[in-house]
Amino acid sequence: MTRTVIESKTKTAVMGFDEPFCVIGERINPTGRKILNEELERGDFSRVEADAIAQTMAGATVLDINSGAVFSNKMAEDPRYADNNFVEPELMRQLVEKVQAVCDTPLCIDSSVPGALENGLAAAEGRPLLNSVTGEEERLEMVLPLVKKYNVPVVAISNDDTGISEDPEVRFAVAKKIVERAADFGIPAHDIVVDPLVMPIGAMGTAGLQVFTLVRRLREELGVNTTCGASNISFGLPNRHGINNAFLPMAMGAGMTSAIMNPVALPIGPKKLAEKRAEVEAAGVILPDGMDDEAFVQLFGMGSTKPKAGKEMEAIRAANFLTNNDEGGGEWIRFNRVPPKAGEEGRGRAGRSGGRRRRAS
Repeated sequence: MTRTVIESKTKTAVMGFDEPFCVIGERINPTGRKILNEELERGDFSRVEADAIAQTMAGATVLDINSGAVFSNKMAEDPRYADNNFVEPELMRQLVEKVQAVCDTPLCIDSSVPGALENGLAAAEGRPLLNSVTGEEERLEMVLPLVKKYNVPVVAISNDDTGISEDPEVRFAVAKKIVERAADFGIPAHDIVVDPLVMPIGAMGTAGLQVFTLVRRLREELGVNTTCGASNISFGLPNRHGINNAFLPMAMGAGMTSAIMNPVALPIGPKKLAEKRAEVEAAGVILPDGMDDEAFVQLFGMGSTKPKAGKEMEAIRAANFLTNNDEGGGEWIRFNRVPPKAGEEGRGRAGRSGGRRRRAS
């Protein structure tokens, strides 16, 4: 049975057809995150550290680390910063070291820059996942030797020199080509994790069906594990969480074994909180004295002021349970356990010390 092993210094994550779904947390990525990008340019890694911890707490089994930052201010002072080949290798090393210092979750080293990939592999403790190789000849010749040298698994993305095809047959052929070329380097199929490329359902009505069919073929014909950028399926549509929540268990049912995604429901920020409080006050609603922010947002169904596991994680854990990859439902029960209120820690049911009532004599 195909098993892809990813390790940190102390923890192991396993992708497999009979393993719990592997969640690869995507938050440590400056692309499209202006504030994070600016912080990294200043050498501030506090948000990276917080994201690493929050994703792990939410259930991520692997953390993707992407070094694709653009340092605009430094670029104006030094033209070398306009070149990602200059910026990313050192940044990747720093990111890996900072994340490893705060948590022991296995890592996924993610970059298009060869130097960044090698620096990440060199800095990582254990056996990280490498992200990624494509079917482009130049990329194959550049990345596969690194995969072999460091003995790590790699994400194989199903596009080549012709670009991304809308034809699933072409995408399968590219995946097969990568698996075969990897074998030439002595890299086994169980260390290839294929991303069949998820298209937005809003732009292509057959996108979901295509992925499910591709995943089945990749499992049955090539014997490889699979992954995807899960949120791509809902791009540009309203209620993206609703679509994602349906897509992930369906993909799991087709045989998909992992996804690169955000496991965290982002907390309610002070601006939205203040707006809601003003709205409630204007409506004449009288709230209990001393109601804290967390109680307030939960009362009005806004979410939480703290990072928590997102709805997609709920769908994944339910699917794990239903496919017997959470035997006995232990993870599902832990995920849904209501934390005790302040002052009631260690108490049993109804806030009593212990959990049993003494029988009257």
